[in-house]
Amino acid sequence: VIRNLLGRSAKTLGTMDLPQIVVAHNITPSDTATLNRQLVLGFATDVGSRTSHTAIMARSLNIPAVVGLKDITERLHPGEHVLLDGTNGVVILNPTDQTLWEYGEIEVELEKVEEVLTSLRDTVSTTADGRHVILSANIELPEDVPLVVAAGAEGIGLYRTEFFFLNKNDLPSEEEQYAAYRIVAEAIMPQSVIIRTLDLGGDKFLSHSHLPTEINPFLGCRAIRFCLQRPDIFKAQLRAILRVSDLGNVRMMFPMISGLSELRQAKEILEAAKTELREEGKPFKENIELGIMIEVPSAALVAESLAREVAFFSIGTNDLIQYTIAVDRVNERIAHLYEPTHPAILRLIEMAVTAAHRQGIWVGVCGEMAGEITLTPLLLALGVDELSVSAGLVPRVKKAVQTLDSKECGRLLEETRGLASATDILARCEEVAQRHYPELLN
Repeated sequence: VIRNLLGRSAKTLGTMDLPQIVVAHNITPSDTATLNRQLVLGFATDVGSRTSHTAIMARSLNIPAVVGLKDITERLHPGEHVLLDGTNGVVILNPTDQTLWEYGEIEVELEKVEEVLTSLRDTVSTTADGRHVILSANIELPEDVPLVVAAGAEGIGLYRTEFFFLNKNDLPSEEEQYAAYRIVAEAIMPQSVIIRTLDLGGDKFLSHSHLPTEINPFLGCRAIRFCLQRPDIFKAQLRAILRVSDLGNVRMMFPMISGLSELRQAKEILEAAKTELREEGKPFKENIELGIMIEVPSAALVAESLAREVAFFSIGTNDLIQYTIAVDRVNERIAHLYEPTHPAILRLIEMAVTAAHRQGIWVGVCGEMAGEITLTPLLLALGVDELSVSAGLVPRVKKAVQTLDSKECGRLLEETRGLASATDILARCEEVAQRHYPELLN
């Protein structure tokens, strides 16, 4: 308010003009939508956890981040020299020459590992016994595509379209969306792209939407719920995606489906969009593949009926864990409760995979769990067909998949069935990972 009264423009991350480490209390999706990604060296924030947006963003850019530091904004000041260790979650203020030398040695070793991983760019993510697991990448904006191609991914498994909306002062028109989606689809050719419809709400809000404030936005009008309440916005996006589908390498996905009723309502609007395009003589792929996110426990529990209505599932583990264990995934005070190996999570994933395969459709995992190479053996054992990760993680996950054996992964799964503790299950996964690719873990 004061800034507006003084007639001053807002200072955003988009106004950066020099390479620097961004230190902030928090970095929201709206902030990063305007970010000059070429100038960010790393992130350090007071709040957040490993699955908060800042951490996910850093992994997608392949830069270090340390989150949940509580008071880093009070302890650091602009212009100070900082060493950011994203691997160990450490920030060192004014590091000594000895510390810089030690980290320089570590960097040399890491570069050797990266050279090996880079050589895998044109190889396929196939296990030692010949099982192919599709390895895709997640993106937020069209300019992320070169990173995906450079990493050697087999396509884009998740295009988070809401970031295109967050980057605008007004709602983007159908034509603007069509142009952006077409850039992505053409750039990733001949590989495919899965375009997810808007996942607004939660921690992602449009500054110009004038939506009422919600006490608990993660349980409120977000994602598909928002779209069903704003069919005008939803249909415009569906039309844009359908028009791009004429290129032949585009799939569509609805987020946060909680049951059959929501899915069918969304499909009705999709059919209405198709009818309009036919009447207007605008080409699109009639049988575009439609999938849904499995990120609400209820969806996993009724996966069988949902699988009859779509062509694929993509399991969003970030929200699935949050909603199943009732833990805010961006709250560092309870970050220790956010456990991907919680037995309940593994059972829900297995239920979704089993139901999907029974109906003849494939299943991917696009949450941060997909990029955790410690958990790769377990995900393979659970039967997932695709892993979609941040572009920077593609080489590591590919190397992990290539060194694993399906039978050994199966034995790991059987062993974990007898374990009731998330900690014990994680320990067994770590043993398998350490045995097969220690150089990726240390």
